[in-house]
Amino acid sequence: MPFKYLAHYSPHLQNQVKQLIAEQKLDAYLQSKYPDTHAVKTDKALYQYATELKKNHLKNAPNLDKVQYDNSIGLTHRALGLNTAISRVQGGKLVAAKEIRIASLFKNAPAEFLKMIVVHELAHLKERNHDKAFYKLCLHMQPDYHQVEFDVRVYLTGLDVAKQSLA
Repeated sequence: MPFKYLAHYSPHLQNQVKQLIAEQKLDAYLQSKYPDTHAVKTDKALYQYATELKKNHLKNAPNLDKVQYDNSIGLTHRALGLNTAISRVQGGKLVAAKEIRIASLFKNAPAEFLKMIVVHELAHLKERNHDKAFYKLCLHMQPDYHQVEFDVRVYLTGLDVAKQSLA
């Protein structure tokens, strides 16, 4: 089975994940590492969560106009979150509304996973490209960002395996 979420990681790491799947220990691994889910279940709570992170780490970034969960993300966009600027004319001025949308599957994910996705999208407020400055900003907001990103990919791989076993 190809690991679409882990394709860019080393064969050694991919083999470790394959072994966990083969031994049916992947869920236990993730549960032991990330036992706590979050309480951010509504769009209003997600907006408050994201604006609090922004306030603590990105004081000079533009304000967020909307933050919400989105059922279509992941399926149509092949993404876990989206950061958009929707331009509108307001009183003769062009105003860009900053919006973040997070895949709904993260409503019931571990707290660290939601934080990683929100941190990633917040970093796009200042850095548009996935470059060194972007990841430095992610690490500023979440020091274990790279490990959590990898574990999110392992989590998504586990969800894929579960779907395939049901089919």
